[in-house]
Amino acid sequence: MQHLFKPLMIGAAALGLQAGIAQANSINVFNWSDYIAPDTIEKFTAATGIAVNYDVFDSNDTLEARMLAGSSGFDVVVPTSDYMQRQIMAGVYQPLNRDLLPNWDNMDPDLMALAAAFDEGNEHSAIYLWGTTGIGYNAQAVAERLGEDYEVNSWSIVFDPEKAALFQDCGIAWLDTEKEMFPAAMRYLGLDPTSTSEDDFNAAVDLLLGVRSTVRYFHSSQYISDLANGEICLAVGWSGDVLQAAERADDTGQPFEVGYAIPDEGAHLWFDMLVIPADAPNPEGAHAFINFLMEPEIAADITNYVMFPNANSASTPFVDEEVLNDPTIYPSAEAKAGFWTLQPYDNRTERTSTRLWTRVRTGQ
Repeated sequence: MQHLFKPLMIGAAALGLQAGIAQANSINVFNWSDYIAPDTIEKFTAATGIAVNYDVFDSNDTLEARMLAGSSGFDVVVPTSDYMQRQIMAGVYQPLNRDLLPNWDNMDPDLMALAAAFDEGNEHSAIYLWGTTGIGYNAQAVAERLGEDYEVNSWSIVFDPEKAALFQDCGIAWLDTEKEMFPAAMRYLGLDPTSTSEDDFNAAVDLLLGVRSTVRYFHSSQYISDLANGEICLAVGWSGDVLQAAERADDTGQPFEVGYAIPDEGAHLWFDMLVIPADAPNPEGAHAFINFLMEPEIAADITNYVMFPNANSASTPFVDEEVLNDPTIYPSAEAKAGFWTLQPYDNRTERTSTRLWTRVRTGQ
């Protein structure tokens, strides 16, 4: 056996070297579905020689489960800011090396300062995209049920039982997350949407259960295609997702328009963040990817395609005028005055909201 040992050792060493080279030349990215331009990955690989294994999710809870379990194998992931905050506290992400991010100077300092409320000094993260949570609607269906002059500008269209009942036949979808639905319900009731009071949660539950029978399903991405195809008429959804649905409906020649409304009562302002897991296999490649996304033209390409605003000041000249001037994408100062952001719930509130959300989903 002696004569076999040395060749086997050399083979193992060679395999290990090949694996190291392969790892250095590839990264694993976990991002939201429908959330990047079609050619971004191709352009990155052409510019850097680094291949990208790209996977998607449609729920912060899915991402969080993967991250908290450890050894995810991902190099770059994209959590929403409040989820990211508690994940940072759990030691899930590594600090960014600014020396490897020369494009950092392109980022909007005001927006980054807002995001720093979730990550002090932006030590671990950079904003990928941001947006609002509001109402997607089939304009034709709204006009047929509420009149040609009806303006969708309030949460009442989904939370008022009489109005919501008018759309039960054609379909209403809600986001499958209590972090969006409870605060919106609280704001509609005139309560603080960031409240952790159990009384306020119970009031939100009562409101949601009162219209639960009108809801066709709970999902955080299906409504994009369903709005575009006319399968549903109303959705509580994320701004860019609804605007993608609007574009798809237009491109396929649908006989209706899809609109997006930021309710007058206010809406959730959120940030989706670029971070690197603490155990990322290729942190240098991860930094290269984040830095590439901070290229002005690349950031603009993504915004122009997915219809979510970025936080890259240098990208503004490259953003399509119709996108830049659309107040549902880049909201007015008046609209911004009604926005709220969310901080992570403490353990007690987390348990309460999870339990109550189960009641809402099951209708019990």
